[in-house]
Amino acid sequence: MGIRDIIEGKKEWRAHMARVKVLPQDYQIVYKEIQKYFFKVGPVQLTEGTALLSGIVDLFEEGAAMGKGVLDVTGRDVAAFADDLIKDSKTYADIYQESAMQEVNKAMKKVTDKKSKG
Repeated sequence: MGIRDIIEGKKEWRAHMARVKVLPQDYQIVYKEIQKYFFKVGPVQLTEGTALLSGIVDLFEEGAAMGKGVLDVTGRDVAAFADDLIKDSKTYADIYQESAMQEVNKAMKKVTDKKSKG
């Protein structure tokens, strides 16, 4: 990643956050909680630009323009809403689990091979 990419990324992020700041207060609170949730859960696509988060802001802007409360848009279970958005996305936890299983399988194969030779 070059310096231009970093600068462009920062500009995109600032523009994105400026959109969030003009949302009604209840939307801002829920957006920030979803954002924190995603940073903890770690969907891989989150590091590939702001498309996922921008989509949420788009949805929230529409809801606010229609005069809806944020929970009318997301439903009462905001974590379930967030999970649904990334249900088909690979997370860093998934990658770690796959890696751990591969290591276990390699180790078990070595043990099995030693037993069959011995």
